[in-house]
Amino acid sequence: MKKLNIFLLGVSLLTMGVLTTSCGKDFLDIKPEHQYPVETYYSSDEAVMKAVEPLYGYAWFNYNYRAMVGMGSARANDGWNPYLNPQFATFQVTGLDSDLANAWKSFYLIVTMSNQLISDINNYCASTVSEEVKDMALGEAYLMRGWAYFYLLRSWGEVPVFEVNDEMLEQPVVPLTKEEDVLKFVIRDARRAVKLLPTGSTSMHATKYSAEGLLAKALLAQSGWNKTTRDEAILAEVIDLCDDIINNGPYALMDDYADLFKYASNNFSMQNSETLLAMHWADPLAGDWGERNANFSDLGWSGSSDVNVWGGIYASVDMIDLYNEDVSDSIRFRATWCSPGVYYDYWDTGNDLVKASDKTVENGYPQASGYVYSKKYCQLKKWVVGTKADCNGHLDMMASPLNTYIQRLADIYLIKAEAVLGNSETTSDAAGLNAINALRKRAKVDEDKLYTSYGFEEIIKERRKEFCMEFSNWYDMVTWYRWQPQYMLNYFNNKQHRAFMINQGDVLYNEDHTISYRTFPNRQSSPWYFYDNTMDPRGCYWNDCMREEDSEKVIMTKAQGYVYDVDALSRAQDGYDPVVLSEANIFMPYPEADVIRNPYFKQAPQNYDFGTDEE
Repeated sequence: MKKLNIFLLGVSLLTMGVLTTSCGKDFLDIKPEHQYPVETYYSSDEAVMKAVEPLYGYAWFNYNYRAMVGMGSARANDGWNPYLNPQFATFQVTGLDSDLANAWKSFYLIVTMSNQLISDINNYCASTVSEEVKDMALGEAYLMRGWAYFYLLRSWGEVPVFEVNDEMLEQPVVPLTKEEDVLKFVIRDARRAVKLLPTGSTSMHATKYSAEGLLAKALLAQSGWNKTTRDEAILAEVIDLCDDIINNGPYALMDDYADLFKYASNNFSMQNSETLLAMHWADPLAGDWGERNANFSDLGWSGSSDVNVWGGIYASVDMIDLYNEDVSDSIRFRATWCSPGVYYDYWDTGNDLVKASDKTVENGYPQASGYVYSKKYCQLKKWVVGTKADCNGHLDMMASPLNTYIQRLADIYLIKAEAVLGNSETTSDAAGLNAINALRKRAKVDEDKLYTSYGFEEIIKERRKEFCMEFSNWYDMVTWYRWQPQYMLNYFNNKQHRAFMINQGDVLYNEDHTISYRTFPNRQSSPWYFYDNTMDPRGCYWNDCMREEDSEKVIMTKAQGYVYDVDALSRAQDGYDPVVLSEANIFMPYPEADVIRNPYFKQAPQNYDFGTDEE
């Protein structure tokens, strides 16, 4: 009698274990107490939906835990910490890296679980299971498999594609699939999910519009993937999909950007109107290790919580520069990064508590409680939820109560704006302006700062600010690179400043709300150690003026002729080794275990055999 099983990937595609359904749990153990015959398990709607649930959490765990931060945000230069996955930020990751292997394993776990679910539902569902639930479960499996391959494509490029687990077990050494066919596979899965999923959900499961979100994003990528000109017909379909989601879907932009990252509006509480699709995590106080959002201790920093945390991400030079260009965009910046003297009325760490009798905080609001960030850093605020009291007790040092966004509605607005721009240098198209300005209006930027026209540069800026430290910016950069390689290489190497450390005491928050900083580049040959500020003659060079060493006293301003060129200053230092991006390191190396065992990883990729089922 065949037992219900979903084939999991171990460290490589060739090392598979078995996952079996256990009684009374969402996520399943390798050695469960109970096993169900696959022929009889799918006997009710509840049983089918229970089989789907691991696709929302357990399957993503090894990616979400630590690799996600390095792969999705550090590579995009959203933020930097030389002690937290520096190899991703400096593009020195190797095939032996454990986080790299964990991400690979996690994505293929999603693939294999989805494959098995599709097969079992088609073959073993009893007549007592409703057609609506069968369709919904199949749609979710196609959607999650599509997202897994989309992440794989934008991380590694050419990857193995398979959709039948039994065939993979019989012949686990398979060739790589060409990038264009991986993308075509993603689009096919998304189209299937659109047809199968319902238009609404009361259980935080995916909807038709969730699938349209993946389809729109993948089609936007396909419109320019390895092409010099984007396909206008594909762009038109992207716009139609975005309009359907925005106008007809059960979603709306949250009124307050900061609410997107608070416990009170976490999507499991059904108070979040912007989530199209997310990884759902168990209660930090009740869930097992593989069921929890376990990255809180890496993202939190000393003093940010009353549970033990030891990490912290610091704003990159790029992100501070983007903020300084438009200080009216302060809501998004402050919800993402803490700045010296900034007050958070919704966050109480138990440190620097503001009392009614105290003097007013810098922004002029007298408050009875809250938190004033007093450090001279710009440390991560997004995802740092505060204390147990801020989360109704649902917090642990290795478990955040927040779910992880895969896609939210703001992404759809920017997909539409980019599709409207298409191949033009700039556009003043009303539909595109409405889309891109919707996010700026939500961020409450000054009226005169709304766009009257925009181009590719503005698309990049808005994405970087809207999704900073949401572990997605790098994947969009890869998509742009496959369309505009020279533009993006110039952007990476000449307009971004990677692996620069801004230390405690090196940030000042000015009266005009700009941020002054001085920065020091790491030695890439040894990223664990950065330059000693006291020994570096650049110590008096700040981004906006020259100051006396270890003093805030200004010596020369830009108006007086001061020029700040961080690249030139860095090149003048012995041992400086800049991070340089090229075709050789945009995509990551394959896990070494797969390269050793599968000779196809050293051969040319092949077309995928879609048979007669190509859509």
